[in-house]
Amino acid sequence: MSQIEIYTTHTCPYCHAAKELLERKGAAYAEINVAGDPQARSAMSARANGRTSVPQIFIDGRHVGGCDDLYALEEAGDLDPLLAAR
Repeated sequence: MSQIEIYTTHTCPYCHAAKELLERKGAAYAEINVAGDPQARSAMSARANGRTSVPQIFIDGRHVGGCDDLYALEEAGDLDPLLAAR
């Protein structure tokens, strides 16, 4: 199974939707809460090509984007191969 990291805040509905999709897929993930943590948000932004919104999702170190990007991968049939890459 792939290593998944998702940067979130507790109040973000898009974060909840992204996590829900990953959970439905049975994919374990590491959640990094950036709420009130400027250093974590800065690290996220640096990894996410300047994006500052949450969620920001990484699969095996590859930035796949936010919630809409994750759902687009699912719709295109490209998410399962990424999740099973290891």
